[in-house]
Amino acid sequence: MQDKNNVVEYSKALPISIRGLTKRYGSLYALNSIDLDVSSGEFLTLLGPSGSGKTTLLMAIAGFNRPDSGSIRFGDSEMILAPPHKREVGMVFQNYALFPHMTVAENIGFPLKLRKIGSKECQQRVDEALSTVQLLNLGDRRIDQLSGGQKQRVALARAFVFSPRILLMDEPLSALDKKLREQMQIELKQLHRKLGVTTVYVTHDQREALTMSDRIAVINEGKFEQIDSPEFIYNKPANSFVADFIGESTMLPVKKKTSGDLFFQDILISSGYSNSSQEEWLLVIRPERLFLVEKNNLDSDQNIIFEGVIKEFVYQGETAFALIALSDQHSLSIRFSTDSSGSRDNMRPGESLKIGLKRSEVIIIPENSN
Repeated sequence: MQDKNNVVEYSKALPISIRGLTKRYGSLYALNSIDLDVSSGEFLTLLGPSGSGKTTLLMAIAGFNRPDSGSIRFGDSEMILAPPHKREVGMVFQNYALFPHMTVAENIGFPLKLRKIGSKECQQRVDEALSTVQLLNLGDRRIDQLSGGQKQRVALARAFVFSPRILLMDEPLSALDKKLREQMQIELKQLHRKLGVTTVYVTHDQREALTMSDRIAVINEGKFEQIDSPEFIYNKPANSFVADFIGESTMLPVKKKTSGDLFFQDILISSGYSNSSQEEWLLVIRPERLFLVEKNNLDSDQNIIFEGVIKEFVYQGETAFALIALSDQHSLSIRFSTDSSGSRDNMRPGESLKIGLKRSEVIIIPENSN
């Protein structure tokens, strides 16, 4: 699993197989008979809004709550009744859960002490873990002397120092500021690549999930809406919940004519739906996929053209955002990169303009798909 240049050696990572997992609180289903497979060495993110069931599922995998029914297997072993300390998983909590009376090295070495690892080997493993998270010179420092990012690295080192074959993380970056959070996302991705440990990561931040994951499992009201790669989740959402939750989007209603063609108002959106019984659809538009139409001879076979009036223009640094009214009922947003001036002369509220979308960028889902 590891090459000889990596400082932490891992045995083969374990796959996770979940079948029919159900957890109820009274009449409320936190988990509703869900199935999930996580491959050996995979980084899978559980993504969903607050109360969706993602943390309940993570805690069930860790053994901190007992599902009402179902199966959780690590490799060939059934774990549904196993207590947490018998599951041998590494866990990183949202609040780090570090011991304030211990030094950095003592915190990291605590799981090894519980497993009665000899002092010499323990020191070697702690030093290796400190090196992996780039804290080699901070082993004697107190926890209250660390920054937020350093505390996060200590929590990570403690979670993998005993060589678990499964690593679980519950929103570990939520307490960090935006810049440090984005930096830690890349560091975690690189660390996972080095360790090769099967990882299940919980977040409500869709950009974080897109940045870090091999696959994303979008969960809502105790059920999975879609499980797929970041690219497919973003470009081919399974339904309107996923399309709305992942990234920015505008959804315009389109209807099918007797010909089977889909139209928004009088604009042809797509053809070839004559074999579907679905009558009403949604056109999902990502704002960064739109462009300003500055020529009248744009090929309509390759592009969809919308006409509207600018309602709002917002400068946001590296990008700018404009809200375009297509009618009294419908509007769409466009996002584009800015130059050093941070503005565009033709982006004044009240101005009319044309917006283009390549037909190759069209995303269509059934209106009642969520």
